Amino acid sequence: MSAHPVKVRRVYDDAERDDGTRVLVDRIWPRGIRKSDLPMHEWLKDVAPSTELRTWYGHDPAKFEAFRERYRAELDTPEGRHALARLRTLLADDALTLLTATKDVEHSHATVLAGLLRH
Repeated sequence: MSAHPVKVRRVYDDAERDDGTRVLVDRIWPRGIRKSDLPMHEWLKDVAPSTELRTWYGHDPAKFEAFRERYRAELDTPEGRHALARLRTLLADDALTLLTATKDVEHSHATVLAGLLRH
C-alpha cells in the first residue's frame, strides 16, 4: 500500500494542486480536448481495457463486476503488468491522479486501477 493517494478524475475537470502526477489511462484520446490543453504528465494507453472488452462492457453498470474480473485478467498479461508497474513507480514518488473521459467514473476501468494501486 502506498503512502501517496490515488485519485480518479475526469479529463474535463480542472486540475487541482494536490493531483500529483496526472496520467491519462484511456486507450482513445478524449473528444473535444486538444493534447496541448490537457494538463497531464503521461498517457499510458497500455493500461486501458482492450477494444473488445470495452465494446462488450458498453459502460453498463449491470456488467461492472464481470467487467472488473475480465479487466483484471487483461492486466495479468506481460503488457498489463508492465503498465501497472509504471503506475506503481509513479505512485512511489507522488500522489497519482488517473484521468479518464468516461462519464460514470464509479463504474470505470480507472476505478478498478485505483483499487489495485491502493492495495
